[in-house]
Amino acid sequence: MSGNIQLQELLRGEERNYILPFLWQRGEEEAVIREELARIREAGIRAVCVESRPHPDMLGPKWWRDMDIIMDEARTHGMQIWVFDDDHFPTGHAAGKVKEAPLEHQRQFLSERRIDARGPDPEASFLLRPWSVLDGARPVGAAAARRDPATGKLDGEFLPIDLETSVQDGVLYWPVPEGYWTICLFVVTREGGDDRRKDYLNPIVPESTQILIDTIYEAYYARYKDDFGATFAGFFSDEPGFYNSKASYDYASGLGNAKMALPWRDDLLELLEAEYGPTVRQHLPLLWHEGGPHTFAVRYAYMNVVSKLYAEHFSGRIGRWCQERGVAYIGHLMEDNNVHARLGCGAGHFFRALEGQDMSGLDVVLWQIVPGFDEMSFSWMGGETDSVFFHYGMTKLAASLGHLDPRKRGRTFCEIFGAYGWAEGLKLMKWLTDHMLVRGVNHFVPHAFSQKEFPDWDCPPHFYARGYNPQFRHYGLLNAYTNRLCHLLNDGQHVATAGVLYHAEAEWSGEAMLFQEPVKQLMQNQIDCDVLPADVLLRSSVMEGELAVHEERYRCLIVPYAEALPIELIAKLSELAESGLRVVFVDSLPKRASQAVPYAEPLRRLEDQAKISVVPLLHLADALRDWGMYELETSDRQPYLRTYQYRHDRLEVVMLFNEHPEETLNTRVILPGEGAWLRYDAFGNTLGRVGEGRHYAYDLTLSAYESAVLLRIPPDDEEMYPVRKGKTAPTLEATSRLIEPTEWRVSLATAQDYPEFKLWGTLTSLRNLGSRELLPRFSGTMKYECQVQDEEAADSVWLDLGRAYETAQVWVNGRGAGVRLCAPYVWDISELWRQGTNELTVEVTNTLAKDQQDWFSKFVQQEPSGLLGPVRLLRQSAISAESGN
Repeated sequence: MSGNIQLQELLRGEERNYILPFLWQRGEEEAVIREELARIREAGIRAVCVESRPHPDMLGPKWWRDMDIIMDEARTHGMQIWVFDDDHFPTGHAAGKVKEAPLEHQRQFLSERRIDARGPDPEASFLLRPWSVLDGARPVGAAAARRDPATGKLDGEFLPIDLETSVQDGVLYWPVPEGYWTICLFVVTREGGDDRRKDYLNPIVPESTQILIDTIYEAYYARYKDDFGATFAGFFSDEPGFYNSKASYDYASGLGNAKMALPWRDDLLELLEAEYGPTVRQHLPLLWHEGGPHTFAVRYAYMNVVSKLYAEHFSGRIGRWCQERGVAYIGHLMEDNNVHARLGCGAGHFFRALEGQDMSGLDVVLWQIVPGFDEMSFSWMGGETDSVFFHYGMTKLAASLGHLDPRKRGRTFCEIFGAYGWAEGLKLMKWLTDHMLVRGVNHFVPHAFSQKEFPDWDCPPHFYARGYNPQFRHYGLLNAYTNRLCHLLNDGQHVATAGVLYHAEAEWSGEAMLFQEPVKQLMQNQIDCDVLPADVLLRSSVMEGELAVHEERYRCLIVPYAEALPIELIAKLSELAESGLRVVFVDSLPKRASQAVPYAEPLRRLEDQAKISVVPLLHLADALRDWGMYELETSDRQPYLRTYQYRHDRLEVVMLFNEHPEETLNTRVILPGEGAWLRYDAFGNTLGRVGEGRHYAYDLTLSAYESAVLLRIPPDDEEMYPVRKGKTAPTLEATSRLIEPTEWRVSLATAQDYPEFKLWGTLTSLRNLGSRELLPRFSGTMKYECQVQDEEAADSVWLDLGRAYETAQVWVNGRGAGVRLCAPYVWDISELWRQGTNELTVEVTNTLAKDQQDWFSKFVQQEPSGLLGPVRLLRQSAISAESGN
């Protein structure tokens, strides 16, 4: 779409809807369902994703009655309906139908049973039947390895044991050679995985996935076929994965854990032989144990095979079904703490696992992302966060897939806001929204609208909360802001300097650096990048010295440190360098190949390439800047300034966001290209002129929580837009006047009482109303009223509230000035202020955390309540202020 059309649509209020929140169904009455949908529309949202949480009659008459009500509302009011594709999360239960399927279509695991022995004993025998009687396990192979008598470790040289010739009547007859030995017996079993997911489908077996399709997907198609592709938009999968670990959320679930069962299907041995070679059966113990030079080769082979099977037979199979019927398929995996490239609750490989979907997706819940904790770990429900991954890796991972995969069409969504507790208000939601937008997310799935009577302790906050959420009346402002910016950041082309290799294959193959480490260095220096999997690189080419992937162009490729990489990738990297692409290895070149194949020649070719560089991690950003590889330049180092550049025909979008939780950011930014620059206020939906020229130098000031959206257009196009000119805000230091009335009159209203207030008392100075001696348990709106005498004339008057917790709305002399969800709490009141006596009213609304003290809010320090100030009048014109917050 032309950028001119995109921007004109936006300014006319014709942006599309990019928000589809969860709407939880538990069997509510019709009036409640229709009211909740009306509240959703009231908040500026035109789609929902319907989820059983859980519903008492899933797929039964009551469920279809409730769905018919929702579909009727959607058809009547022009909404779109998505549905979560199971009776409860995570996806894979198929409403309980998997346990009725043949055993070979249910979950299977490969487990290892270990028998220790000492030789020589030519007549040794071992009982195998007891190993299988307890859990119905089926032996499929065995191998023996010598143990070091000093350390007890396996030496890695395995002797194959042929069960067909060595077993009789449940007894293994195997002559034990001299020394200490371990016999590794491999059994296929339904036991060993997450017990809570025992009746889930096996995602690497097509017939197993078909159970989910037949049970859930076909049921919706049978009932709403005529709505498919119109009112009925598509399906949502939530956190499907292998779940082959006893712990539901085992993030360190890589191979090498002797107690972990591994995903399996009946022909997997044959598939592994094709991938690894004929000795794979005797090397299977290395999936659980360390043991010499074959260890990582067999692990790489296993992960490579099962992650491809997942892609083909789970997301690929569902995606094809949806595509054939004209609906979309979206969803997300469990990404937490790097599990996206592992087993357990992961799916083996982030990019492969989402291949069949129509958008890329991720999930942010449970305080995974916390302002200020971008490197320091944060204590959450999952233990300790890998904060570098959550802040610098996770969102870039998802947005990269959206950019790279033609099927995604540049679309990436984030399931967001869920299970942060009532401590999360609109202020934090706005920060999280900007955190996502500036990394490339352009669709949102807010979590959640609950119709249960208040309080609902299931993963708050809930947006309407049956009328108890005091901030709900302002929630539509955030949604309007989000939809407008999503409209600007869709249907164009992302601009980035670097591609960064995804680390999955490297992690399977030995010691490896996680991809987020170089990404962090780049982001802290305003150099944008995408994360590229090896599969994509193998299909890529170099055009005019740049790496070409779909519509993306990268001036360099960065390879995080990897002890080993797949042999075909090593050869491809050499080819890319020979074609003129700058390839940068972080810290060192690889030492070997992932597979057990000769690798000296491909590595030598890497070493001989002039376009290949080895750069220490901490010098990476400096090296790229020395080579002229960056999009934006700042006058000084700004590690908390995040940037995103997006291009349409005749329109360039640059988003700038200050991610620091407290400090104001001041710097000069050299903007790319030539043309006229406008600043877009997404809250007010207005444009202000910034300047014009080639590589324009823009003095940027951003408060904590504040973002700026700059638009570059051809100078001739400026007359097409209603551009505000010359409006400026005064600097704080030069023109501030403290407002210190004799008293502030303070009144209170809960969400149910608003707008009816009750007088609480007066304050002679502003202070935290949430302090223990005042109103520690009050949740709602605090209204401050005072009179201000002002005889000074001024053309331009601004009001700065200082600190407020957390949404603030202002009236001057009975006329509304507007709402701010977060800092800066500054309003232009020039047309409202007068010489003489002025009546000032400020309403500040906190969250329900003070009153509810819910379980999810316990992880974070609580903020104050009310207006803390200092409150100032600002007059002197000095800096441009064409901004919202």
